[in-house]
Amino acid sequence: MAEHLALDLEELRHLHSIAKRPRTLSLLSSEIRNLEKLSSSEAPSAPASQTPTPISTGTIVSPSPALKYSTLASFSWDQDNEKVKIYVLMEGIDENKIESEFKSVSFDVKFHDVQGKNYRCAISKLHKEIVPEKCKVLVKPKRAIITLVKASKGNWLDLHFKDDKLKPNLDKEKDPMAGIMDMMKNMYEEGDDEMKKTIAKAWTDARSGKTADPLSSYR
Repeated sequence: MAEHLALDLEELRHLHSIAKRPRTLSLLSSEIRNLEKLSSSEAPSAPASQTPTPISTGTIVSPSPALKYSTLASFSWDQDNEKVKIYVLMEGIDENKIESEFKSVSFDVKFHDVQGKNYRCAISKLHKEIVPEKCKVLVKPKRAIITLVKASKGNWLDLHFKDDKLKPNLDKEKDPMAGIMDMMKNMYEEGDDEMKKTIAKAWTDARSGKTADPLSSYR
């Protein structure tokens, strides 16, 4: 039994001498200590010369805590035919502590350690496509400028993508009236109380014959 323990210890010490990962070093050291205790109980009178040399367990690196970000909901922007520029007004930005990610229809820019805090400016779905490899972040003394290069020239109505729900679907393969009905439905669902009353009254009057059908000209 003692002979097997000695061989196990010798092999574990060899593995410990070539291991590099902190967790591996820690596990090997723990097992070595366990075998050393077992070996001592098996042979308490062993010569002092065979006492194992203390083994360094290495540095155990604890995982970094997840970073917390404050979302920059307020910023200004302008555009020309080819680019969109987003202006983030903030002092103390270090250009070496910026993490940016640009995709075809989104961007995510993170500002680290700005006066002790982390900030994030991101849009998950842009109005139109951009060219990621041409986009960039420029740092000025009191602001950062995020430049988005448009994939196709033209004017953007907004930074965010929005479905044009009010546009009727007039595909040739579909009934034109279906698109108009969808438009009226969307206007009713998304309108305020006054809009809903107006649309409801128009339909009621048309059905009762008090007024002409508001969609008769489309039929």
